[in-house]
Amino acid sequence: MSKPVLLTVDDDPGVSRAVARDLRRRYGEAHRVVRASSGQEALEALKELKLRGDPVAAMLADYRMPEMNGIEFLEQAMDLFPRARRALLTAYADTDAAIQAINLVDVDHYLLKPWDPPEEKLYPVVDALIETWRSAGETAVEEIKIVGHRWSAPSFAARDFLARNAVPYRYYSIDEPEGRRLLDAAAADPTEIPVVITTEGRALLAPTDAEIAAAVGLTVDPATDFYDLIVVGGGPAGLGSAVYGASEGLRTLLVERQAAGGQAGQSSRIENYLGFPDGVSGAQLTDRARRQAVKFGAEMLTARDVTALEVRGSARVVRFGDGSSISAHAVILATGVSYRNLAAPGVAELAGRGVFYGSATTEAPECAGRDVYIVGGANSAGQSAVFFSRHARSVTLLVRGDSLRSSMSHYLIQQLDAIDNIAVRTGTSVGQAMGTDHLEQLRLDHADGSEVVDTSHMFIFIGAAPRTEWLDGVVRRDERGFVRTGPDLLVDGQRPAGWTLDRDPYYLESSVPGVFVAGDVRAQSVKRVASAVGEGAMAVTLVHRYLEER
Repeated sequence: MSKPVLLTVDDDPGVSRAVARDLRRRYGEAHRVVRASSGQEALEALKELKLRGDPVAAMLADYRMPEMNGIEFLEQAMDLFPRARRALLTAYADTDAAIQAINLVDVDHYLLKPWDPPEEKLYPVVDALIETWRSAGETAVEEIKIVGHRWSAPSFAARDFLARNAVPYRYYSIDEPEGRRLLDAAAADPTEIPVVITTEGRALLAPTDAEIAAAVGLTVDPATDFYDLIVVGGGPAGLGSAVYGASEGLRTLLVERQAAGGQAGQSSRIENYLGFPDGVSGAQLTDRARRQAVKFGAEMLTARDVTALEVRGSARVVRFGDGSSISAHAVILATGVSYRNLAAPGVAELAGRGVFYGSATTEAPECAGRDVYIVGGANSAGQSAVFFSRHARSVTLLVRGDSLRSSMSHYLIQQLDAIDNIAVRTGTSVGQAMGTDHLEQLRLDHADGSEVVDTSHMFIFIGAAPRTEWLDGVVRRDERGFVRTGPDLLVDGQRPAGWTLDRDPYYLESSVPGVFVAGDVRAQSVKRVASAVGEGAMAVTLVHRYLEER
């Protein structure tokens, strides 16, 4: 592979030469420094690099440029090199613009001009950009191909799985000549989509998530059969547990059914998380937490479905859907919650074909110029509305209640009010979804009757279902399926039946000693990212106490 490119864009010739000079002095041996004098010139250079297959590690763009400013350039550049890291060059008076860039186009850093001495003000930032780009990896999996159909639910599921696991791929429709050529080369017919073609040229016909995971290099099998700690679930609580467990010396395994991050990982922007005043996307937060856990030595299994929890003496056994199992001294349940199914007629039949649960950000390009409907009134629905408003012609938020105030954060309500192409309809529910091979219309029910609207995309964010049926008969749950812990287990001061220790359950401990619970799946928990991460860390502390008793 050719040298990774560091691209700098500035319309001031003196500044352009200076930044290129400073970059070449430190990075010229391992990187190729390319400079451009305008956003359009830089885009043309990026297109040439794309056609040649040259990697771009980082882009530094000046904010104040005529015709196309730095924010506008970086937004378009992301379409060509989405994995390249981004920084904005600004004057002190333009710091508001830098914050806007962080919010709009996921800029990683902003640099104030002048940056002398570069050893203190420029190089540490560029070092961080390059390191982040390297850790994301320009690996061989970049040439994975998916052949599918626009309105195929399995094709969407395969794309969504790869996207949520941060695995790059190229998608080809069977309606396109290249897609048909790949289908013929794989000796597959249209009923066997999606076809996933690996970097070695191996074709997987209608593969499962586990088969895709193994093919693209994700870890699907544990390194051993016994651990100090098994964490079930890879959302914020599970990732917090994995980071703190591994960093404190526990041999830790995290098991995730689909992709790290959970619902939070699908959020386009989390703005009330401590330490990120300008917000952070769920994908960014998840990726940082995942890399942090791996750095400390945690193992992470993907596409493994946990189906049972057993107690065998002092061991806690986790059983998988394929019949295999692993054991540990302690287990943390951090499985979070899932969106509840919308029971209206036609919704189930059109799932993955215009009807989506969660944000499904891979669909954003398809929403361009379209009218999008989002069902739900909590923060996740509001964040999704803000995200899709950048792509769709209009976004309508359908809320069954009479107000957003009881279910959505105040800052998010203010954001929705300020975006012209977002409408909020309260007292409205979906009565029916209609379409042949994909969603075409919705029937909306409200106090004044019903109406039919045309749409191709509906995203559903309703309720919180814990999906804990696999724990039946093992740990105590409440009437909705959330797992009871600590004081919630005591009835009239009495410990739960079958409790074997001469103490009360710890605050996050379930009715089975050594099995702890963190995050949204826990009864009476606060449904926020920050509290989930905190509970994940606290659960590890309680695991240590439990292990010291043994």
